[in-house]
Amino acid sequence: MTMKDRVKELRRVPASELRANPKNWRRHPPSQEAALRGILEDIGFADAVIARETDDGLELIDGHLRKEVMGDQPVPVLIVDVTEEEADKMLLTLDPLAMMANADQDQFLALLQNAEFESQAIFDMLGALVEMPPMLGDELDETLADGVQLCKCEDCGHEHHKQA
Repeated sequence: MTMKDRVKELRRVPASELRANPKNWRRHPPSQEAALRGILEDIGFADAVIARETDDGLELIDGHLRKEVMGDQPVPVLIVDVTEEEADKMLLTLDPLAMMANADQDQFLALLQNAEFESQAIFDMLGALVEMPPMLGDELDETLADGVQLCKCEDCGHEHHKQA
């Protein structure tokens, strides 16, 4: 099977110039916004939002929260050559497709054990994954999560997850 390459270009665009897709069905709670802000402050952009060109400008397919958070700052945008109908299909399937992945709980906990972040919102997000085993997939061995604890760092005062 030959796949079409629909990516036309990568362009840096002020986030405020991107149009939110009126069909976007995802809603972003304050906790998600706080975690996104935290990871953007800690790492910065390491991927791109996705948009298509329309007569009214660049319309988002993926990256609505990043657009909201970044204001007038430039963000990397993958410009894709898709019709409105294809954009609707992408909008409908990108997140559900990612959510279908199963988690390797051992790998998750190993990464978590050594991760250090400045943002409390990131710790809260990751802590919720440890405390809510179904978020990590149907086959999570709950005893693994029991070995992870939240500790307050004596150096910086932040809470960190550590293997007990």
